[in-house]
Amino acid sequence: MAAITSAMVKELRERTAAGMMDCKKALMATDGDMEKAIEWLREKGLAQAAKKASRIAAEGVVAQYVAPCGCTGVIVEVNCETDFVAKTDNFKNFANNVAKHIAKANPATVEEMMEQKFVDDETKTISDLISDATVAIGEKISVRRFARYKTEGVVSTYIHMGGKVGVLVEVACDEAHKDNEAVKEFAHDLALQIAAAKPEAVRREEVDSSKLEKEKEILRAQALNEGKPEKIVDKMVEGRIEKYYKEVCLIDQAFVKDGDKNIKAYMADVAKATGAELDIVRFTRFERGEGIEKRQDNLAEEIAKMAQA
Repeated sequence: MAAITSAMVKELRERTAAGMMDCKKALMATDGDMEKAIEWLREKGLAQAAKKASRIAAEGVVAQYVAPCGCTGVIVEVNCETDFVAKTDNFKNFANNVAKHIAKANPATVEEMMEQKFVDDETKTISDLISDATVAIGEKISVRRFARYKTEGVVSTYIHMGGKVGVLVEVACDEAHKDNEAVKEFAHDLALQIAAAKPEAVRREEVDSSKLEKEKEILRAQALNEGKPEKIVDKMVEGRIEKYYKEVCLIDQAFVKDGDKNIKAYMADVAKATGAELDIVRFTRFERGEGIEKRQDNLAEEIAKMAQA
């Protein structure tokens, strides 16, 4: 029997989109013959995913997982082609399993995760699971991105509108209060706030400096175009930047549940009431399909193509 190399397995995977273990089995069954291995996979129904590889997967869900300890949290965007599939239990369960795997296996990248053995079934890699799901569900499925936080404090997640938006937030907290219900509620409220208000940074010093300078340039130009005297423009820009901070900095945003206080004041209230030492460390907000260009099908063009075939 011909030696089956990792390069051969890689090539077969690239050509068929089948799982790594399935590719290895196919090559072993066909004595290393690449073309016969492709036929073998097609006969087994394992190369069907390849036909779907060029499709655009812009629907899907953002799924979440928080470990029982409450110290590790994950959000992950898993895409499919249609909203119909995104709403099915099979797809949602698949996305939830991927989130749980990321929490337990701690991959650094999506690419690394694809090669990892699934934590609940070590006979399959995540790539194998995706190929299996693609065949079973009938649409292209892909894992686009994820965020994973591990902390000594508290992590919380929030999923909005059945997976359209997902948020992961980390709150630093002293050991004695990390299981306090008011502290947990504060963390959850932060996740809800981030989903609704779309902050770009936790605090002012974390706002991207180049973006801030660009904003100042725009505001200055607006003031001058309004005919404001040059001598008061800088003061006007300063006031408008203050408003900008209140829009993009989480700590300065008005609390969505109580517009009379900002998030900084809300955190101070919780700290005072519980005696906890609190700080907002970081957050990640994913919106399903953001940045993915959806294909716009033209019915007339499709009919014309079919007529020419």
